[in-house]
Amino acid sequence: MDKLIHTLRRKYNTNCPFTIAEHLNIHIRFADLGKYTRGIYYSKLRRRFIVINSRLDSHWQRFICAHELAHDRLHRGLNRFFMDQYSFLNTNRYERQANEFAVQLLLSTTNIHTGETIEHFFLRNGVPTEMIKYFYKNF
Repeated sequence: MDKLIHTLRRKYNTNCPFTIAEHLNIHIRFADLGKYTRGIYYSKLRRRFIVINSRLDSHWQRFICAHELAHDRLHRGLNRFFMDQYSFLNTNRYERQANEFAVQLLLSTTNIHTGETIEHFFLRNGVPTEMIKYFYKNF
């Protein structure tokens, strides 16, 4: 995952998931996905889409874009809804990987300052603090 993030950052000169998705020809849409769905990644007729819940604030929308981008890069071809309904595979693993990818991508251009709390580090970088549990790198 580190190598993939490094390659994406170097190739597109950014860690912005919206910009990276645009370069990868992934179409981004915003829609009211209800109370419980934050985002969806899907492909149809060889076109790839990320749909982000328009109810979310900008920090969450950015995180969800990075999360769904991870599904494109790491889990393309997998359909979570199909796996949940028709298989015994643990889809939580794929969601955890996507969260780890998103956290690493969004924090990849900065370092934690001496004496700074992880909470402040996340807030300073616009990453939801609920995702701290996916932060496993030591800076």
